[in-house]
Amino acid sequence: MRYYEAANFLFDLRRFQVEPGTESVRDLLAHLGDPHEGIDFVQVAGTNGKGSVARMVESVLREDGRRVGLYTSPHFEHLRERVRVDGRTVPKSDVTEFVDAAKPWLVERAADGEPLTFFEVVTALALWRFDRADVDVAVLEVGMGGEFDATSVVDPVAACVTNVSLEHTAVLGDTVEEIARTKAKVAPAGGPLVTATDGAALETVREVADDAGSDVVSVSGPDGGPAPADADLSATYEGAVSPQESLVALVGDGWAVETRIPLLGAYQATNAGVAAALVRQLGVTDGATLARGLRNAHWPGRFEVMRTDPLVVLDGAHNPAACGTLAETLAEFDYDDLHLVFGAMHDKDHEAMAGALPAAATVHTCAPAISRAEDPEVLARVFERAGDADVRAAGSVADALAAAREAADADDCVLLTGSLFCVAEARTAWTRQVVPKAIDDRADARAALAAANVPESEVDATAAETVHETVATAVSETQATHLRREAARAGVACGVSGVGGGELAEAVLSGSRAAFADLTDALAERGHGLSGVAADLRRDLGLDGDADGGVGVAAGGSGGDYPWEDGTAVMGILNVTPDSFHDGGEFFDEADALDRAEALVEAGVDVIDVGGESTRPGADEVPVDEEIGRIVPVIEAVADADALISVDTRKAAVAEAALDAGADVLNDVTGLNDPGMRFLAAERDVPVIVMHSIDAPVVPDKEVDYDDVVEDVIAELGERVLLAEKAGIPRENVIVDPGLGFGKTRRENFELLGRLGEFDALGCPVLVGHSHKSMFELTGETAGGAPNGTVAATALAAANGADIVRVHDAAENVAAVRVAAAAADPDGFDAEGGPE
Repeated sequence: MRYYEAANFLFDLRRFQVEPGTESVRDLLAHLGDPHEGIDFVQVAGTNGKGSVARMVESVLREDGRRVGLYTSPHFEHLRERVRVDGRTVPKSDVTEFVDAAKPWLVERAADGEPLTFFEVVTALALWRFDRADVDVAVLEVGMGGEFDATSVVDPVAACVTNVSLEHTAVLGDTVEEIARTKAKVAPAGGPLVTATDGAALETVREVADDAGSDVVSVSGPDGGPAPADADLSATYEGAVSPQESLVALVGDGWAVETRIPLLGAYQATNAGVAAALVRQLGVTDGATLARGLRNAHWPGRFEVMRTDPLVVLDGAHNPAACGTLAETLAEFDYDDLHLVFGAMHDKDHEAMAGALPAAATVHTCAPAISRAEDPEVLARVFERAGDADVRAAGSVADALAAAREAADADDCVLLTGSLFCVAEARTAWTRQVVPKAIDDRADARAALAAANVPESEVDATAAETVHETVATAVSETQATHLRREAARAGVACGVSGVGGGELAEAVLSGSRAAFADLTDALAERGHGLSGVAADLRRDLGLDGDADGGVGVAAGGSGGDYPWEDGTAVMGILNVTPDSFHDGGEFFDEADALDRAEALVEAGVDVIDVGGESTRPGADEVPVDEEIGRIVPVIEAVADADALISVDTRKAAVAEAALDAGADVLNDVTGLNDPGMRFLAAERDVPVIVMHSIDAPVVPDKEVDYDDVVEDVIAELGERVLLAEKAGIPRENVIVDPGLGFGKTRRENFELLGRLGEFDALGCPVLVGHSHKSMFELTGETAGGAPNGTVAATALAAANGADIVRVHDAAENVAAVRVAAAAADPDGFDAEGGPE
């Protein structure tokens, strides 16, 4: 079974209606060997804020050093987002294996007239995955209600009810008390039940918890809970400190924490309070761990500011209460006119949602590509009755967003809301990647098409036509239909994933540049957001000579002349450490470090990378003050050298000290895991290297599941690049590093090196750090002592498009880069061996 067949089987289960109860899920789990037994679970129930709380809890527990599973809904681009372990989505191979194991049993149940629903089966997939990954704890977002939700098949060690308002009344009850009662049934026997409910809902929660033998922990927040004096934890909202972060203060019995969080709105302070109460009940009492975990709890689609000129906000508010809190949060920002993009499901109270939102100058209604979506014409009529805005009904989310952005001036605000399904489609304007593929023969073509889940029946015919330029991207199901048609007319081979509605469709396109030009011209005239697809294709294929297009968040940037802009630059490594894997202790003495820096410059390096902490397997963390003491004197001494100075650190405080001492570039092996790093790079307007890493320092022999290591690393780096852009870092200041040796096998490292050109999809300079790593054991050398392999890989990296290579042996690798450049352009070199 291939992934697209497994995914389609799961999506097809959506035709079955929800039947309250957990018996069916229990039966499926029994068939699978009860994988949920022996795992500590946290259940997160409530009307609003469940996803945010679940993500905050997961982030703090990971910061505490635990292996954590996270189950949430809905997904944005693919169903695998619903199930994560330590932040990484469930692999396609696991989805396929799960469906292989579950499908026969599920078919039998359906034949008996007792089919399971999509949510029930995906819940079982999550529990099955968490067992295989051996997580320490798993956080489950309740789908609906609590008592009869599929997630309630587990016995949680802790749970919460975020808040309660009227929703799903046909299933959960007609009063707040009835809804609170079913949600509070997640109360763990003998464990804590955290809640920010108030009034009658809180009284009901207390009654249910008392019956279950659960201790209630109450949270007082800006938008809910009892009075602070009567609560176990009090959360206050200090307001937005930037378009990306807000400040919250949490106070409990004998402790207090003030921290920034990457979520805006007073209600998120309440959510942070609920999360803090939960993790403290799970043993996290260190204030620094709590603060850092909360600050790293990024959660897309919840008042997500995509850009600031004009202000563009995406928010998944999907009921009147959430729309009201959205309006309160938006009021914190100054803007002139509001341009609203609105799409919602047909079972929502559209009139009340429209009444709760702020007045808009224009309203653009739309419908995401899901059968439950309300007709945009119906929504337009609701807004026409609600006010005097200029209301227009668009077909697709992408077209409505484009129209709103076109109508907005730089000081206006564009707000898209009404459904997370709308947010998911809108975000593709910022997340879509066009990945170049090197296709040398039909075997390469077949592999590329199979990787994109093109049905086997179409692979051979499409492979025969896959020539010239070949790229892979992802589009909506509606867009895929039009893309196929226009590609056929333009003479571009087009293979599309066999996954049906429910995920973005992967597409592989191949043809001559002239054919691509015809295709993009045709797409630009189509609706359904295809003009954006056309623009991305033209930009990434260089069809219009504009390499600076797109919809990036930040504008401007340093525009400085960096050595990697004119060819492959060489970064020389200067480790001021006693324990680095190749040169530990050689330059720990300050005088030796200065001699090393002079030698690197003499050898012709363009950048000197100064590091004061080893990330080799098993390395100990170096305190901030000690790391600063190691590197600052060296940076100050070599700041005037004929080379840029980079600081290799994962700590924002160290990076700031290095910049003050004269450093020019930040090199973060954790990919901006320290929340302060991205804001520091934005404030100082300096380049930042964002590396893909599973762990830093490296955890020896840790197994990491990749479906395709190159595509997976590109996708995960894409999320970090977007995070950097939203913080205000221009894309041209973000340098991506595939992270050779960090959570990859030797063969996977060589796969990354060989397919380096695919990283062009990110639109960033690419750094390769391969020097003397254990990957060269595959070719007969030893880890830490592989000079020949390092030089050969440097030449290969340069030939494959690396913008920077990071090496220990300067002269040899500078020569390798020059040889690769001379081979690519012999006329560009003078008699002295350098570029003219």
